[in-house]
Amino acid sequence: MATIRCGGHTFPSIEAVLFDKDGTLADVEGYLQQLGYDRVHKLCDRSNGPLLDNGAFLLSAFGLVDGKLDPAGLLAVGSRQENEVAAAACLAADGWPWIAALTAAKAAFCEAERSLAPKTKKTPLIAGAAALIARLKDLQLKVGIVSADLHREVEAFITHHELSRIDWVWGAGDGHMPKTHPEFLQFACCEVGGEQPVAPQSVLVIGDSASDLGVAEQGAAGFVAMMGGWSTSPTIDVEGAECAIAPISHLDQVEVFA
Repeated sequence: MATIRCGGHTFPSIEAVLFDKDGTLADVEGYLQQLGYDRVHKLCDRSNGPLLDNGAFLLSAFGLVDGKLDPAGLLAVGSRQENEVAAAACLAADGWPWIAALTAAKAAFCEAERSLAPKTKKTPLIAGAAALIARLKDLQLKVGIVSADLHREVEAFITHHELSRIDWVWGAGDGHMPKTHPEFLQFACCEVGGEQPVAPQSVLVIGDSASDLGVAEQGAAGFVAMMGGWSTSPTIDVEGAECAIAPISHLDQVEVFA
């Protein structure tokens, strides 16, 4: 076990830390901005007529307004499937049949992602990430990464950045419990601990969104709100939160003691 101190809070008897990926460990803002614009351009190319003000409504739905990405918006926080459904709903509002809208959204998303592949080379580690993970592992804590990104992309991120000491990785995909599930923390405690599950109250969650806070509120020791992974700090509603919250702007503000 270890003691973790940051943001004016001290969290004793920690056995495991669960990290979010995008905006917490990975600098993804530039990539996501380009991805959002490419998706909309691909969708507009498929339209025979004006597509909801030439894509402006779609961009707004994704959280891209005036060239800036909302770190609490759909593109930054939502899963690939959630973004596809939202895009399809926008097409349906423009008069598309639903199945045709879904098909077009999926195809446009695949084309946009191929044009920017590989994602891992465009999403560098945020400063302090590797050192913090190494410190946690040196003290024999369990470390997991849970993300709304596709599971294969989370695994590729781990491989590309040589984060081989990570104990458990979980991303979005068919048959995968989303981290917004009301019992996700219990599931994560069993998985990250391997043969020896860890207790929820000995887990610290580090993330940048309301969905990460939601995991912590299921009984974790607390939540470290990483606010420095975006050019505009994320908006996380902490009023009435059911766990201790420690805000930080840099990962090197997290101190770990034996």
